Amino acid sequence: MAENFDVVVIGAGPAGYVAAIRAAQLKQKTAIVDKQWMGGVCLNVGCIPSKSLLKNAEVAHTLRERGKDFGFSFDNLKLDYSVAFKRSRQNSDRLVKGVGFLMRKNSIPIFMGEAKFKAKDTVTVTDQDGKVTELKAKNIIVATGASAATLPGVSVDGKKIVTYLEAIMQDTLPASVVIVGGGSIGTEFATIWNSYGVDVTIIELLPRILPREDEEVSKELTKELTKRGIKIKTGVKFESIAVSGNKVKVKLPGETLDVDQALVATAFTPNSNGLGLEAVGVKVDQRGMVEINEKMQTNVPGIWAIGDVTGKLMLAHVGSAMGIICAENIAGAETITLNYDMMPRATYCHPQVASFGLTEAQAKERGHGIKIGRFPFQPNGKALGLGDYAGFVKLVVDEKYGEILGAHLIGPDVTELLPELTLAQMMELTPHEIARNVHAHPTLSEVLMEAAHGAEGTPIHI
Repeated sequence: MAENFDVVVIGAGPAGYVAAIRAAQLKQKTAIVDKQWMGGVCLNVGCIPSKSLLKNAEVAHTLRERGKDFGFSFDNLKLDYSVAFKRSRQNSDRLVKGVGFLMRKNSIPIFMGEAKFKAKDTVTVTDQDGKVTELKAKNIIVATGASAATLPGVSVDGKKIVTYLEAIMQDTLPASVVIVGGGSIGTEFATIWNSYGVDVTIIELLPRILPREDEEVSKELTKELTKRGIKIKTGVKFESIAVSGNKVKVKLPGETLDVDQALVATAFTPNSNGLGLEAVGVKVDQRGMVEINEKMQTNVPGIWAIGDVTGKLMLAHVGSAMGIICAENIAGAETITLNYDMMPRATYCHPQVASFGLTEAQAKERGHGIKIGRFPFQPNGKALGLGDYAGFVKLVVDEKYGEILGAHLIGPDVTELLPELTLAQMMELTPHEIARNVHAHPTLSEVLMEAAHGAEGTPIHI
């Protein structure tokens, strides 16, 4: 006998569990299914534990490399990475338990097991003991996320050649590592490992690291990571990666790198296989991404999709926003549509990188006449006090209308500065309003105000 619901959500990551909560708030009888863990990749093996490790890395770097600047000296400094790992797991576990609490608070039953469509309105859930539960729903939301993609000819063994999953779950560090991919995951792990004294080399196929970010930001990050001793090779395609004895041999044109470990951090592939989507007629593109419209509807009435499985923008906060909108559309509540170009992006390497909207090059390609507002962190009093003043804020502004087309930040805690700018863009504020908004002194946020003054042609402190 099937259990009946208004909404069944498949996947309990940041997209799925948020959609379930919002649906329950809107008086929809809701259930959630996940085959592995509450909170998804983000809470368990992604965003949350990695930020804990990055904080430890920041402290480690300060003690190892900058003690003199702050008046610290050590005769026998000992860094225990296993303690950092343990702290990351504790923080992850705490938030995962919190998601479970939120499900109970909102009266959302949890079904742990593998979900598969039996019909357009029916899902079977097979738990680890083989017990099958049938769930019937007027609306089914697919929020199954994505997994690390593998590279042709590279055999990931989980020990010497790893993905982010094995890397984040190891409590010891290699002495040397090659990171294949200079995107967010690659640069974040490079920051962590380098801070603990690991010999790190990043290889990136494209001409620069963080290739989706503004070119100036990539250039600045390359400079700062290189200063830390991280070796960066761009425009390089590896010829082979293979385990040889207790080493990994990474063959590049003209050289071979012998390292203790290789991290594959190149791309993600949607978790759309095995759900039975094709059998019920849901359109999936050739890359495995579930096709949706602006309401999060698939082509099959009553079946919806959100988050990484759609391939729209594989970021936890975007998945959560999609989940809320999806639940509101299901319930017929007032909602919004998302402009994926304007979604915030954050990378927690050091220095941090944050951005949204069009890069300078993209704005020009789209035919905008633009003006740029730019201000460095070096003259900022708070940044100097922190001893962390590399980087800048850059605003890309439409010359004719003053519309903010994009913002690109690199520097101390810039991921925390982004919301003022994304809110300004959403509410159609111009740099004039940002410049006239009085910012507390001394704060890092003053750099936003200064960049806005710069976009208006009236910079104050430069």
